[in-house]
Amino acid sequence: MEPIYLKLFLYVVIVLSATFHEYAHGFIAYKLGDSTAKDAGRLTLNPLAHLDLMGTVVIPLFLLFYGGIFIGWAKPVPYNPYNLRDQKYGSLKVGIAGPSANFLIALILGMFMRFAPISPPFLMALSIIVYINIFLGLFNLLPFPPLDGSKVFMDLFPRARHIIEQIGFFGIFFALLLALFILPILAKNLFWLITGQGFGI
Repeated sequence: MEPIYLKLFLYVVIVLSATFHEYAHGFIAYKLGDSTAKDAGRLTLNPLAHLDLMGTVVIPLFLLFYGGIFIGWAKPVPYNPYNLRDQKYGSLKVGIAGPSANFLIALILGMFMRFAPISPPFLMALSIIVYINIFLGLFNLLPFPPLDGSKVFMDLFPRARHIIEQIGFFGIFFALLLALFILPILAKNLFWLITGQGFGI
């Protein structure tokens, strides 16, 4: 059984990682000409601005402490695709910004793990941060609504848009199945590729 301090650390890391993820969406949209996120007070790294009471607090904390798993979500950052200067690929850039932010965090800290001398406790903390960001990046790239990957997939393959749209919110169930059985394998392989080390808590 994981100690309480480790569960709390996991929770904090996931919330902060999700905050960077949502901020990246708003930041890229703003750079492309849409100020919707900024006007709504969401262009910030303050986690409270992205907090969803049920999705970020109640459900994830309950499952983390009593179910041994983590399921949660932050409030999606709003943007208006019609305000983007790049009308062809603007939505794709906004969509991929969130997962890219998670991968960037994993890459920077993973390189630090690979090349810097680190004490074991700090190494474990960094390992958790890197793995969680890899997992979040992979999960959000799955091509199922309402995940970012569905928007990226529809922009890359417009002819498949109607197929993705028909899946609707049932897509999240497919995503959860992949998150349970496939993504941990991919995440651990990417973790090893970045850090040169195996992952285990």
